[in-house]
Amino acid sequence: MPKTKFEILPGVPYPLGATCDRAGVNFSIFSEHATGAMLCLFGGAAVTGNGEIARIPLVERTEHIWHAYVRGVRAGQRYGYRVSGPYDPPAGHRFNSAKLLLDPYARALDRTPRWHDSMIGYRSTAVDAAPRLDLRNSAAAMPKCVVVDSAYDWDGDRKPAIPWEDLVIYEAHVKGMTALHPEAPRRVRGKFAALASPGVIRHLTSLGVNAVELMPVHQTAPERRLSKTGLNNYWGYNTIGYFAPDIRFASCGALGSCVTEFKAMVKALHGAGIEVILDVVYNHSGEGDERGPTICFRGIDNATYYRLRTDGSGRCEDYTGTGNSLDMTHSRVLQMVMDSLRYWILEMHVDGFRFDLATTLARGPGGEFAANSPFFAAIAQDPVISKAKLIAEPWDVGDGGYRVAGFPVNWKEWNGRYRDSVRDFWRGAGYSMGEFASRVTGSSDLYRAGGRGPLASINFVTAHDGFTLADLVSYNDKHNQANGEDDRDGDSNNRSWNCGAEGPSEDPAIRALREQQKRNFLATLLLSQGVPMMLAGDELGRTQRGNNNAYCQDNQISWIDWVSADATLIDFTRRLIRLRREHPIFRRRGWFTGAAPKGSRLKDLEWFRPDGAAMTSADWGVGYAKTLGAFMNGDAISERDRAGARIADDSFFVMFNSYREPMEFKLPPKQFGHQWTIILDTADATAPQRVRSYSFEERVHLAGHSMAVLRCVA
Repeated sequence: MPKTKFEILPGVPYPLGATCDRAGVNFSIFSEHATGAMLCLFGGAAVTGNGEIARIPLVERTEHIWHAYVRGVRAGQRYGYRVSGPYDPPAGHRFNSAKLLLDPYARALDRTPRWHDSMIGYRSTAVDAAPRLDLRNSAAAMPKCVVVDSAYDWDGDRKPAIPWEDLVIYEAHVKGMTALHPEAPRRVRGKFAALASPGVIRHLTSLGVNAVELMPVHQTAPERRLSKTGLNNYWGYNTIGYFAPDIRFASCGALGSCVTEFKAMVKALHGAGIEVILDVVYNHSGEGDERGPTICFRGIDNATYYRLRTDGSGRCEDYTGTGNSLDMTHSRVLQMVMDSLRYWILEMHVDGFRFDLATTLARGPGGEFAANSPFFAAIAQDPVISKAKLIAEPWDVGDGGYRVAGFPVNWKEWNGRYRDSVRDFWRGAGYSMGEFASRVTGSSDLYRAGGRGPLASINFVTAHDGFTLADLVSYNDKHNQANGEDDRDGDSNNRSWNCGAEGPSEDPAIRALREQQKRNFLATLLLSQGVPMMLAGDELGRTQRGNNNAYCQDNQISWIDWVSADATLIDFTRRLIRLRREHPIFRRRGWFTGAAPKGSRLKDLEWFRPDGAAMTSADWGVGYAKTLGAFMNGDAISERDRAGARIADDSFFVMFNSYREPMEFKLPPKQFGHQWTIILDTADATAPQRVRSYSFEERVHLAGHSMAVLRCVA
């Protein structure tokens, strides 16, 4: 390598990572079991070949942190590490100084990682023989870390700080949302800059969406199997850098520019009153199991970063289905996660996080889920992270992993039981009527006992993992052949109902019923108590052609087709969100109690049968009736006013009919309301309300597979 002289000073252990000032850069990396660490500097831009210009031994070691200050190095410098130590797989040690390693605290990479066999740290020998070290230098194949100057003019950026009860979340993929958007500049489509473009933001604000939950934007790593088939991990649940924005989404090739572009996106969304929530994957890394590549954590300190089996094999414990699980019981791993979360809040200005497979993060030393885990405790006491929006995906694939309603009081949760119950109701499957009623009123059976309110429930019908809304009503079976796994991947328990022939249909009756079912799902979701989360493109009628696991489809299967957007469905969705926004009875902070609020003669919530009689315990015991109505008392929302003043809303009557046949629904007695007007009917796609009104105890025609919302006008 070329001889390049740098002035090397001891430096300091904190902050971890590469921190630049006017004179140089402090480099700092943790490894408890290493015997040596080497900083490698690379010249020029991201070029083919090694390009290594210097190797600097890190001779200073403080509390297992190796560090040095290199005078003369500036922002934009490319670098990596080589770490020496024992190669003893049964003990969990897999050090290999031939492999260039990424800095876990790197703020950016110089290019998208690509798979290469030199990233493997061992070579297999004969059957049952111990693998030996692979001494190929991986530097030429590896991306390099980039020193980043954190300075950015936020120009008065203020986080929207939207209350949970007002939130409407839109789950989106940066590229999938923008790759085909006609109003996004062509050169930035699929990038952070496209998500910040006026046309994309205009769509979100016109809908009434005020939070985007972005699928993983942390730097991801490739997978050997997908690379061999010409596919890639499009979703990005394969993180290898918890501080670096994924360079896939950078429109400019300048080193470190992805950081600035991400910040500009957040600033633009905030300017439109839209919060940014990141889907984060701290449960596992992109290095896979013990047979996977050595590109970061495995080579830095495998026995520290990963949970290993206790059988002496040195193999990874896997609660995630990806081959490994990060060890949150180790203080340094937990520190990295906390540092990462604070970085994204303080430096990148994000508003919150959705934690992928969050059960794994709270598993104790023996693998059991612990509500008092170090992970939960660390977040609860942190003055920055504890104030962010925290959403759990409350399950993983390990034993006892399904933990809906098991998270601490300051967490919200993806409510998988809401999704399943609402799907079951509208497809007419075996379900409990009481279960459905509980789900649409906030799931008190799940959350009340733990001291939480209805806003603990993040309600959803569709998400990235599964069918889109259009496919949910068009396919009974998954069609994942394009994934190259012989259609074995993806959830087989779809809880879908295709309303007729499998896939696209030219039959007008089938198509009309499918459109009506889409409206049923959207109306149920957006008018339920709790926090609604929509899947990007559902309001446009987006299809993935029956693929319910499009994680590797970086193409038109996954990208939103804006040209074919369903304008009628978009308008219907807008009306629903506006109805929710204008009437706080649909977004209460507290539970319905079944008692009359002060000053009212009526209960805050009352359920009715189609014959107009109030539901009794015996009626709930029927179990599988498919028609019911809910009276919601507009006097019952005073708790929303933080100053304590009384606020009144209109009262509403919501009718559900999941039968194929129409029903005649008798309105409640006079004391509940003299006059009612239908303001929403899922059997009618366009009319905002019917011309005629209804008097008390009059019968309302409710079409098969439909719901209607009536407002009390007298």
